[in-house]
Amino acid sequence: MVGPLLLTTLSILAQAISDPNAQVSLAEKYRIGLGVEQNYAEALRLYKLAAAQGVARAQFDLAEMCRFGEGAAPNYQEAVHWYNLAAEQGLPEAQFALAVMYDNGQGVAQDYQEAVRFYRLLANENMADAEYNLGLMYANGKGVAQDYAEAARWYRRAADHRKVAEAQYDLGVLYDRGQGVPQDYKEAAQWYKLAAQQGHPEAQFNLGAQYLNGQGVPRDAQESAHWFKLAADQGQAEAQYNLGVLYANGQGVSRDDAEAVRWYRLAAERGQRDAQFNLAVLYANGRGTARNLVQAEKWFLIAASAGDPDADLAKERLAARMSPQEMEQSKALAAAWTPCKTKPECDAISDADSRTQSSAPKSPR
Repeated sequence: MVGPLLLTTLSILAQAISDPNAQVSLAEKYRIGLGVEQNYAEALRLYKLAAAQGVARAQFDLAEMCRFGEGAAPNYQEAVHWYNLAAEQGLPEAQFALAVMYDNGQGVAQDYQEAVRFYRLLANENMADAEYNLGLMYANGKGVAQDYAEAARWYRRAADHRKVAEAQYDLGVLYDRGQGVPQDYKEAAQWYKLAAQQGHPEAQFNLGAQYLNGQGVPRDAQESAHWFKLAADQGQAEAQYNLGVLYANGQGVSRDDAEAVRWYRLAAERGQRDAQFNLAVLYANGRGTARNLVQAEKWFLIAASAGDPDADLAKERLAARMSPQEMEQSKALAAAWTPCKTKPECDAISDADSRTQSSAPKSPR
């Protein structure tokens, strides 16, 4: 570990002899708290000294601190200024960051063509992230004419050069849909599996769906459940819903209504309409959970408001079995409900709801 005395000596020397390399080295230590107490202000000061002397790495690191608000509020315009200086010296990381800023319109007017120019420059040098982003631009028709074949070409290069999971997944989607490449479910499954093995939740879900339907792979409910579970554990709502269906039907897993309720609830809290309807049905029938007409009607109301015609009919039928007080409860709960956004938030809501319902008395018929 670098001692405080040595750091003080380095700081004095960096300023006395104006050594930009010493300034950058010391700035890095202050930025991460290596051998000294973390001090963003001091890191910024030292980076600026080196950046003013034309050190590209200092300009880039200074831009990163400005962009991500390290030591001060984010300042995209300042970040772009320093990225530009580093990019002009040919620093690839700065050129890529600048492309992203143009892509997102951060600190500069949004300019897809300028983003494409930088992405292409770097993609031709085999930078995998640039290859992937260039593929996205072609897929979405941003800064270039929409061209799925070109998108597939750049996705494949990113996937080959650095095994980029997003590129593998998006290439799988193109084969799945036959966009820019011949439709080929087997090829789609191969790319989905590569991304899924890297933990990509949408790829895990799509691969699970292919095993469930026998598209490009043998029909295998157990394998389907395996991939759905991996995606569901990451908070992927469609996988949570489908896993609930498998437990409700005993496909690829032992039939377990309580598990079905758990996965439906997680998906329902994220706003998955079919899960909301199925959860309501289980509450209404007391399957996998205590019968609770208030909760059943709440979820029918929420699913109906999302446009589910079956839920619209079901809520009317269930309302006929409920007291006015129960209906008021259901309406209040439905009106107060909002979909959760993050996995920890969704898990916490679902866990709390599960504990409440497990001890709740059964509603009268």
